Amino acid sequence: MKILHTADWHLGKIVHGLHMTEDQEVVLQYLINIIQDEKPDVIIIAGDLYDRAVPPREAVELLNSFFTTVSVEMEIPIVAISGNHDSPDRLGFGASLFRSKHLYLATSIEDVFQPIYFNDGHNDVYFHLVPYIEPEQVRHYFQEETIQTHQDAMERIVRQIEEEMTEQAHHILVGHAFIAGGMESESEERLTMIGGTPYIDASIFKSFDYIALGHLHQPQKIKSDYIRYSGSIMKYSFSEANHKKTVTILELDGNEKTVSTLPLKAPKDLRIVEGYFEELLEGSVVEETADYLQIRLLDDGQILDPVTKLRKLFPNILRLERKHQLVHQSLKEIQSIKERQKMTHEQLFSSFYKEIKGSQLSEKRAKYVQDVIQKVMVEERGK
Repeated sequence: MKILHTADWHLGKIVHGLHMTEDQEVVLQYLINIIQDEKPDVIIIAGDLYDRAVPPREAVELLNSFFTTVSVEMEIPIVAISGNHDSPDRLGFGASLFRSKHLYLATSIEDVFQPIYFNDGHNDVYFHLVPYIEPEQVRHYFQEETIQTHQDAMERIVRQIEEEMTEQAHHILVGHAFIAGGMESESEERLTMIGGTPYIDASIFKSFDYIALGHLHQPQKIKSDYIRYSGSIMKYSFSEANHKKTVTILELDGNEKTVSTLPLKAPKDLRIVEGYFEELLEGSVVEETADYLQIRLLDDGQILDPVTKLRKLFPNILRLERKHQLVHQSLKEIQSIKERQKMTHEQLFSSFYKEIKGSQLSEKRAKYVQDVIQKVMVEERGK
């Protein structure tokens, strides 16, 4: 059995004010070409199909077109889960009808314990679909107050799946989570960290033949060739400028399994370019291009309207900055920024409260804030 693993499409994404839908359409057509060439038996989409809970019409139409082409016209089964950017209710609408066309959408905890079974004549394969679920939802489902963190939640889910596993078959878990040791970028929205960290230890997946992951945008494996993030289909921030976007191919043949990757191509690259203003205008640093650029100018002196002049050669400049200004930022400021990036939502509010009020947030008020944050995040995902 051949399985194609992709994730993190983020349809409807806006990068620096620019709608990426047209580029995403080109990439998905390239993906369809790969599917036509590779002829996979099953396609996995491991979450974040949309970029936000209420996607724009163009994004919905693009996803509908892909599903129609692959599931209906090509008759290739798709298994997909909702990610932390998706609205489970919206993505899951009509899921029971789609199953007749072998389109399987898992968006709730109830879906987790209904594995999807396939047999290609040689392999029995069960797909266990675990959409992004808040620890609170898992705690409520099992009525176990000890479930507080993402690690607790996934451990409990995996334990339940293992109790019902069929022997002499392959088992694939599809999830949208942050596995400890993964390399992140600025593009991934921080997962909730109420009650602890968002990280999950890879060791809990030892019962599965392959773990198909979404959430982190860089293609990578975690401690094993068979615990993998396929990565996003496009570069969505300049922190991803050096990423090589791919899809993953898993092949199962009896007890043998192999993993390979195939490159994806976007119509425009997203790059960081450094150089002096005059050299950039002369084209000696980089040739004229329509790629999306972040330009770092090395000049110290004043330059009159550099963006307008540079856009004659580079129409898609998304960010322009002076490198010497970045270099001269104080180490204290840089350290402060790094510390804030690692803070939980509660810690950020507590820091803000102290800055405004001049005193620490009390434990009683901190509990109120934690409850409100949790409620808001759950409600937002349901829209």
